[in-house]
Amino acid sequence: MFERNVYVNRRRMLLEHMAARMPEGKRGIAVFPGNVDAAQNYRGNDYKFRQDSSFLYYWGVDEPCFAAVLDLDSGQECLYGNDVDIDDIIWMGPQPSVASKGEAVGCGRTMPLAEFDKAVSSAVSAGRPVHFLPPARYYNQMKLAELTGIPAAEVRRVAPMEADGGRHASEELVKSVVAMRLIKEQCEIEEIDKACEIGCLMHTEARRGCKPGVLEQEIVGRMEGVTLSKGWGVSFATILSQNGETLHNHSHNQIITPGRLLVVDAGAESNTHYASDFTRTYPCSGKFTTKQREIYDIVEQANSLAFSLTRPGTSYWDVHCATVRYMLEQLKALDFVRGDVDEMVSCGISGLFMPHGLGHNMGLDVHDMEDLGENYVGYGDERKRSPLLGMGNLRMARDLKPGHVISDEPGIYFIPALIEQWKREGTDKGFVNYAKLEDYYDFGGIRLEDDVLVTNDGARRLGPWRLPIKSSEIEEVMAKE
Repeated sequence: MFERNVYVNRRRMLLEHMAARMPEGKRGIAVFPGNVDAAQNYRGNDYKFRQDSSFLYYWGVDEPCFAAVLDLDSGQECLYGNDVDIDDIIWMGPQPSVASKGEAVGCGRTMPLAEFDKAVSSAVSAGRPVHFLPPARYYNQMKLAELTGIPAAEVRRVAPMEADGGRHASEELVKSVVAMRLIKEQCEIEEIDKACEIGCLMHTEARRGCKPGVLEQEIVGRMEGVTLSKGWGVSFATILSQNGETLHNHSHNQIITPGRLLVVDAGAESNTHYASDFTRTYPCSGKFTTKQREIYDIVEQANSLAFSLTRPGTSYWDVHCATVRYMLEQLKALDFVRGDVDEMVSCGISGLFMPHGLGHNMGLDVHDMEDLGENYVGYGDERKRSPLLGMGNLRMARDLKPGHVISDEPGIYFIPALIEQWKREGTDKGFVNYAKLEDYYDFGGIRLEDDVLVTNDGARRLGPWRLPIKSSEIEEVMAKE
């Protein structure tokens, strides 16, 4: 939790953002249901609790069964939650009062949680607009449907408040929240740096564990132990696999085998829930083969190029395009593709080798705010998403501003099923040398990812140090471990 003024200022700024989007006297209320405990297999044996990120951002309380209302006309605010009773004290011990928690985040008005339901229902009955964000959790989806009378299937749909009588999540609130959370405050940057320090430690553990004969699961266990001893835990399910051509491979049942590549994409959360997200690719033998080094060095240079282009006033769309253009140039030099590189970029040929985008926003969520709608977060009104594979999967395309935190994660993958589909359907438009690709069906993939802060005059990589990334550095450090 930050100092109380951080939350006071955020809610004040939210009022200002909403006032700029809606006429005075007709703004209604903004409601923020926090998350609740969710049973893992029976009540009382719950999944580890994680608070809703937007609730954390504005209200700071990192506990289940809280909610809040901000009156957009009067500015009045209220935090809702229940004080513990004797049964709770027996199991949990004495707990701070709801009033004290409200005071800690600068909200002087608190009420029992049941009053939240009444406040929302009262606003609906009075015909006042009720603004809410599209809920990520099923419980909150059903709760909002119950309180507002909106069909549950419509609660996650985002539209302007005047559309359909406001029977959906509020586009005005989504855009206001995105505008605020995209630009990180100094206190947030410090927390992301902490998460990146933990991420560096967990990745160091992964590199040290990458030795022939070791079970992948053992490495993952040691990595995730680091995140729990230093912070809240992982920021997403760890990706560690020798089948790196599967972009999000969560299976860890293989033995580290000489000659293969190990892709490790993993991140940590600080105790305040800010995230890190790094990727490194290691030769399981400790040394790259000639074939592996050729591809690895292309990806490493692409990572460096993207970082050098990241600065205020440049769009991440343009950084992505420049990066995939460089990769296609290098793949052409190796005879994987043939023809005009600019035409390849415009036709989306890079998607065969890198089906994902260059990066995404980061913050309280590892893919920050994507529960609010990826296009609202990564595109806004600046540009439209491309229909092409790879280009269409770019999650962040906005013009860059100081305070943006983004990932820089180029990759090259050889995905047999995708290659065969393109060959069968002619998607490559004659640019791809399939005869060359036949020798790479067992290659896997390579991805290299850093977390980057856009500064006033450029960018800096987040974290106290940079994980080794050059192929020579990787081989040197692995030889010593």
